[in-house]
Amino acid sequence: MAETGISQSRLFEKLTGSEDDHSCQDISADACREQPGNFVRQLFASLGNKLADELSSARLVLPWLLGTLGAPVWMVGLLVPIREAGSLLPQIVVAGIIRGMPHRKWLWVAGGVLQAACAVLLALTALLAGGAMGGALVLGLLVVLALSRGVSSIATKDVMGKTIAKGRRGTLQGWSGSVAGAVTLLTGLVLMLLDEHTGTRTLAALLMVAALGWAATALCVALIREERSATQGGENAWRSITRGIALLREDRAFLQFNVARSLLLSSALALPYIALLGQRRSGEDLGGLGILIVISGIAGMLSSPLWGKRADASSRQVMRDAGIIAALCCLAAAAIAWVPGTWASSIWPYALVYGLLVIAHAGVRLGRKTYVVDLADSDNRALYVAFSNTLTGVMLLVAGGVIGLLAHWLGSDILLLALALCALVASITAHRLPEVE
Repeated sequence: MAETGISQSRLFEKLTGSEDDHSCQDISADACREQPGNFVRQLFASLGNKLADELSSARLVLPWLLGTLGAPVWMVGLLVPIREAGSLLPQIVVAGIIRGMPHRKWLWVAGGVLQAACAVLLALTALLAGGAMGGALVLGLLVVLALSRGVSSIATKDVMGKTIAKGRRGTLQGWSGSVAGAVTLLTGLVLMLLDEHTGTRTLAALLMVAALGWAATALCVALIREERSATQGGENAWRSITRGIALLREDRAFLQFNVARSLLLSSALALPYIALLGQRRSGEDLGGLGILIVISGIAGMLSSPLWGKRADASSRQVMRDAGIIAALCCLAAAAIAWVPGTWASSIWPYALVYGLLVIAHAGVRLGRKTYVVDLADSDNRALYVAFSNTLTGVMLLVAGGVIGLLAHWLGSDILLLALALCALVASITAHRLPEVE
């Protein structure tokens, strides 16, 4: 045990660039002593979680699975809304529940275990089901998986705040991001090596690895040494929602921001349809899926330096510009689908457009996160963020249903034109927002 503690301290020192294991600003002395071990455990938990997320991605892997199962195309339109809304909608409710728990890590563990179980059932669905029934099972399991993800997300931030001191949290998230990028690229490269494999058995194997990733996450989190928390305070969900609705009436900028944010959902909703177009035009070989994942990983790593400093200068302009790029990507993907000849039958044109849209979507996410934080003040910031997230979750579900029907009636290429229009209107709306930096 002593050797393990020493190795964790050394790893902590190397990752943080500090030889002082116990440099703490806002956590207790006991939590400070446990910080090196807790830092390493949370880093490995992040690795398992990111691996699982990539291998069960609602933007790439699950659309590919639905295409392989022969599920109706309208079901693809529900994947991203269910995944994202399921993570956002429980936040106000879970924020109240977690207040009454002295040890919050167990909520994180429960979320990881539930996600692992859902991944196992998704793998079995890939092997045993097909058609509309298979698609319905995938959507049903995704609901449970997304809600579990939302629970884990809230607990993650709470546990980090109790166990990792200021000045170390950014480092932890930075290393987590680096590990995530490496895992994404490695996953894509492995799939590229499986170029000739098209069967659902390989997809089922990927989902089983995802289950192992979430199980490993739950184990690492269970080993975190967390002190008891105070259990009083908090506000019930209905009270928070009522106050949020009042804010929409009173704060015109907040209302306008939420309109722009809702329209900018088009950047996320377009991603699975571009992946689906690429699969249908180039075939079901997993090499194509691997190429998309590699491109997505590279785009993700490039997007942070592209948007970060600009958001500090003007998050309004970041949302505007990201919306314009998203509109152009949707138009380009639809145009590629209409081009005759062998060029449009390759995965690469779709992969390049997909990568650009990932960069645009990162700008949307970074811009709206920065804007809402800067728009609010310290007294109402938590309410602004929680209510906006809940409202966005509701809009995602509504938009997902409508877009799924449009894709079924009109086809993926025509749907992308509609999403391009939404992104363009979102850019105009964001341009009209007041500056808050």
